[in-house]
Amino acid sequence: GERASENCADFSFFSLQNKEKERMKEREKEAREREARYSNGHLFTSLTVSATTLCSACNKSITAKEALSCPTCNVTIHNRCRDTLANCAKMKQRQQKLALVRNSSALQNVALRTKTPMMKERPSSAIYPSESIRQSLLGGRRVRSGLSLSKSVSTQNIAGNLNDDSPLGLRRILSQSTDSLNFRNRAMSMESLNDEGEVYYAAMLEELEREGKDFEADSWSRAVDPSYLQMHRKDVIKRQDVIYELIQTEFHHVRTLRIMDGVFRQGMLDEVLLEPGVVHAVFPYLDQLMALHTRFLSQLMTQRTHSLAPGSSTNFTINQLGDILTEQFSGQCADEMRKAYAEFCSRHPKAVKLYKELLARDKRFQHFIRRVSRGPLLRRHGVQECILLVTQRITKYPVLIQRILDNTKGSEEEAQSLAQALSLIRGLLSSVDQQVADLERTQRLQEIQARLDPRAQAAVRGGGVFRGGELLRRTLLHEGTLLWKTQGSRLKDVQVLLMTDILVFLQEKDQKYVFPCLDKPAVLSLKNLIVRDIANQERGMFLISDSTPADMYELHGASRDDRNNWMRLIQQTVSSCPSREDFPLIETEDKALLRRLRADIQQKDREVLELLQERVTLFSDLAEITGGGQDVTPPTNSRNIFRADTPYSAQAEQLLTEAVSEVDRLSELLLGSNIELPKSNGTNVDQNHKGEPVSSEYGDSMSINGTDEINGSPASKDRNGNQLQDRPLNEEVCQRLVNISAQLHALQVRGHDTLECFSFTFVEPSRHGIKNIQDQHNQIQT
Repeated sequence: GERASENCADFSFFSLQNKEKERMKEREKEAREREARYSNGHLFTSLTVSATTLCSACNKSITAKEALSCPTCNVTIHNRCRDTLANCAKMKQRQQKLALVRNSSALQNVALRTKTPMMKERPSSAIYPSESIRQSLLGGRRVRSGLSLSKSVSTQNIAGNLNDDSPLGLRRILSQSTDSLNFRNRAMSMESLNDEGEVYYAAMLEELEREGKDFEADSWSRAVDPSYLQMHRKDVIKRQDVIYELIQTEFHHVRTLRIMDGVFRQGMLDEVLLEPGVVHAVFPYLDQLMALHTRFLSQLMTQRTHSLAPGSSTNFTINQLGDILTEQFSGQCADEMRKAYAEFCSRHPKAVKLYKELLARDKRFQHFIRRVSRGPLLRRHGVQECILLVTQRITKYPVLIQRILDNTKGSEEEAQSLAQALSLIRGLLSSVDQQVADLERTQRLQEIQARLDPRAQAAVRGGGVFRGGELLRRTLLHEGTLLWKTQGSRLKDVQVLLMTDILVFLQEKDQKYVFPCLDKPAVLSLKNLIVRDIANQERGMFLISDSTPADMYELHGASRDDRNNWMRLIQQTVSSCPSREDFPLIETEDKALLRRLRADIQQKDREVLELLQERVTLFSDLAEITGGGQDVTPPTNSRNIFRADTPYSAQAEQLLTEAVSEVDRLSELLLGSNIELPKSNGTNVDQNHKGEPVSSEYGDSMSINGTDEINGSPASKDRNGNQLQDRPLNEEVCQRLVNISAQLHALQVRGHDTLECFSFTFVEPSRHGIKNIQDQHNQIQT
C-alpha cells in the first residue's frame, strides 16, 4: 500500500511538472507572437479575409492563412510584409501627444527650478555664450534661435578660453561641440560659419536685397502710410492686399530663378566644371522661364510706378490689372509658358535625382554647395528647394486672380478682364498638367519596356507574336494592378497597361516583366471590346473580345472605385480605337522601316518649310532696307505665283499643268488602261521646260510636254537604236511617281523664286540698289 501511494505521489509530481512546462511554453509562444505582431507601432492580429483582398504594403492578393490586421490604423497585410510597412500613423500621433505632455511638464519643472537663487545667472558655455560675445560676433544680424540640443555641454568639458575680444576663439570652441547641435547638413563643421558664403556672390545678393526693399512689408496695408490707408474702403484695401501679394510673390519667384542661374548654374559651369548637358538636366528651360517672368514682373512694376500717389514713393493704388494678366496668359507668351513649365515639371524628379547623385559622388560639387549655402539668403534657397518652388509657381496664379476678382467692384471692364485672365490661366494650367502627365507616362512606358525580359513574347489572336518593341509604338494611357481570375478560380496578380489600341497583361518575375502564360492571350485588342460589370461583385468586371471564338476575361480591382475607373477608361479608349488598317496590331520590319522613313520625311519637310519662311522674311527685310525704309509685306497666298504681273507665271503654270497630266496618266495605269501612255522626263525638268526632248536613264526619248512616245510602244529604242523590252506595270508606276515628284519640286523652286522677285517689285524702288538686286536675280535665273 505504501509503495502504491509513493507511486501515485511521484506520478502527481511529474504531471504537475509537465503542466508547468506546458504553461511556460504557451507563455513563451504568446510572447513571441506578440513581439512578432507588434512591428513599427502596429499591433497585428490574425484575420480571415476574402480571396480578393489586397495587401496594403505590396498591393498583392492575400490568402486567409497569412493575413494580419492592425485595428489601430485598419491596414491588412501579409505576414511577411509586416517589416516593410510604414509606421502606424495613429500610434505615432498618440506618442507625439504623450511626448508633448511630458515636455510641458518638464518645462514647468525647469521654470520652477530657475526661480531658485542658485540659477539666477546662466553659466557661460559653448551653447549659451554671454550676450556681449553674441553681439560682438553677430553684430546687427538677426540671431538664429531654436537650435536643437542633443545633450548639454558644459565649459568644464571644453578646452580654451573665451572672452569678448576673441570671436575666432568662440568659433573654435563651438567647432569642438558640433555633436550637440542639429544642423540641416551634419557634414558641415562649425568652422564653416564665416562670412565667405555671404560675400561670394555679394554683388548679386546685394542687388536682390536692394530690389526687395519695396516688398519687405507683409501686405499693402502695412506698406503704405496709415493716413493714405484710411482714405480707402474695405473692399479696395482687400483688393490692393492681394495685388501686392501677387507682385511680391512674383518678385520672390524671379529672385529664385536668378539664384538658380547666377549662383548654382554659373558656379557648376565655372567652378565645378560640369558638362553643360549635365547642368541643363538639373535646370531645364531655366532661360525661358527667366525671360517670361522677368518680363511679367517688369510690367507689374511699371503699373505700380504709374499708380503712385503724387509726391510719394510708397503709396499706390492699382486700379487696372486685367489687361496685363490677359496678355501674360494668352497668345505666344502662353505657348512659351506651357512648353517651359511642361518640360521643367516633367523633368523635376530626374533633376532632383541627378543633383543627389552629383552631391554624393563629386567632392568638388559638395564643397561648392556647402560654400554657397552659408549666406542667409542661400541657406533658405538650396537647389532642391528652388526647383520645387519653380514647379509650384504656376499653381498660385488662379488662386490670386480669383481673390482679386472677388474684391473687384465698381468696374465692369476690369472684372471682365480679370475673368478672362482667370479662364486663360486655368486652361494653361490644365494644359501643362496634361502635358506633364503625358511625358510622365511616356517615361514610365520606357521604364517598363526596359524592364521587360528581352526574350518575352506573347501570341495574339489571328497569328503573330507580340514583342516588347511593339509597346513603344503606342501611347500609355493608364496602368495599375488587377487580379485576373483564371480557370480553377485562381486569382493572379497582373500589371495591366491600357494603351492606344490594346490591353497588355504583365507579371513580375526576378525583377523583370514577362507576359503571363495563362489560358488566354496576354495581349487583348480593344477593337469592339465589350466591358461589363459582374453582378453581385462590386469589384469585378468582364472583358469580352471581338474574336472568333470570343475570349472573356474576368478581372477584379482593389475596390469598387478602382473597378469603375478602369471600366470608364477602357470604354473611352475603345470608342477612339484606330482601325487595324491604319494601325496594325503587329508591325513587320518593312512596315516599321516605312513608318520611320515617312516620319523622317515629314520632319524634314517641316524643317524645310521653316527655313523657306525665314528665307522669305530675310528677303523682305532686305527689300525694306534697299527700298528706303518702306514696310514690305511678303505675299503669303500661293496663287500669287500665277499673277499676270509676275515674270515667271507662264513657266509655273506649265509645270503645274504637266504635274497634273502625270497624275492623270498614273491613274490610267492604275485603272488598267491599255492606251499608249506618253511620258515626260522626271529629271532635269527645270532645265528642259521649253519642251526639248531629252534622254532618261533607260535610254528613252521623251519630252517634258509629253509629245514623244515612251518605251512600251513597238518603236521605243535606246540611244544606240536597239529595241527595248517593255517594263512591268509596277516599274512604270514608280517612274511616274518620280516624274511627279520632280515636277512638283521644280514648281516649288520656281514659286519661291517668284515670291522673292515679287517681294522686291512690291516696293517702289527709291534708289538704284533694288534694281541691281533684281538684275543679279535675273542673271541667276538665266
